[in-house]
Amino acid sequence: MKIQFNKYYLALAHSLFLIELAIAFLLNTGFIRYTFGDYLVVILLYAIIRGCTNLSVWASSLVVLLIAFGIEFLQLTPFLSYFNLQNSFTAKLIFGSTFQFTDLIAYTLGIATVLIVETSISKFESQQKTTLWKP
Repeated sequence: MKIQFNKYYLALAHSLFLIELAIAFLLNTGFIRYTFGDYLVVILLYAIIRGCTNLSVWASSLVVLLIAFGIEFLQLTPFLSYFNLQNSFTAKLIFGSTFQFTDLIAYTLGIATVLIVETSISKFESQQKTTLWKP
């Protein structure tokens, strides 16, 4: 893996981060706050990884899914207490505080969306290259 910046992925990450902040601070409950926010966060992490590294689409997707699932399964333990962060709003916002199976589904759907979009873009770009007129 090599550090390599991609302005398009970083712009996407910045936009998604602002949306996530708005969701976190403006909504206290509901589907958008809990489920859609989890769906977007894996896309945000993917955009950050693709924006800063040269990892492939599949490798980046796998790394993001492992991070998301790892954090979700950590919520089955009192890990915030180990670091004396159980009362920290920010720590609870970032890491969460309760395990939800639906979060795992949201993460999976987010990465599935990324893979579908990336595959579609790749197919479109390859079609554009092959359909050029050659004399």
